[in-house]
Amino acid sequence: MKSRIDLFFKLIVLCVLLGLGHTSRAQTKPDPKAAPNDFVQQVADQVLTALKTDSSVRAGNTARVNQIVDDLILPHVNFEKTTRLAAGRYWRQATPEQQAALVKAFRGTLGRSYSGAFTRVDEGTSIKVLPLRGDADATDLVVKSQVMQRANTQPIALDYRLEKTPQGWKIYDLNVENIWLIENYRNQFSQQISQNGIDGLIQALNQRAQQQ
Repeated sequence: MKSRIDLFFKLIVLCVLLGLGHTSRAQTKPDPKAAPNDFVQQVADQVLTALKTDSSVRAGNTARVNQIVDDLILPHVNFEKTTRLAAGRYWRQATPEQQAALVKAFRGTLGRSYSGAFTRVDEGTSIKVLPLRGDADATDLVVKSQVMQRANTQPIALDYRLEKTPQGWKIYDLNVENIWLIENYRNQFSQQISQNGIDGLIQALNQRAQQQ
């Protein structure tokens, strides 16, 4: 089970917390008010191009990888909502200062823990965003995709849960092979908070990020 969870989180970062795509529309600036599946593909294309063309990323420059995460990924993620849902009932018990610190620590953990996976992106890495099913006018929906790591391999199912905000679509959860990010972390957060409180969870997340 541990290897499955490890694969999950590596894919989260490898797939950009938001996906890796084809380069045919790589220069398109993501439009958060486009159709949700088009928006995900646009973000994917932009990030994949940055990863493939940046020599410092290929050389394993962690600072540059983190910059790509900050510049091209996080603007399209409602990370406060991701953290709030992962914390569950404990979120309401936290002070505003603790909430802000928890969001920052959780973001750092995900962004830094597996940043090395970016250096393994090659020309064979791609994603196919599938046609949207369901109500296109919904304000909360799932966009499905298939990730290919190399030729002749079985595609990996990767789903994105998005919400519609006044600024457009934001991604706040991911599902890799039936494992949702928020659900998985909710169990870990609950256990840590029960033992050491919210400050203990924040400290543990910060230490984990620093150790990578």
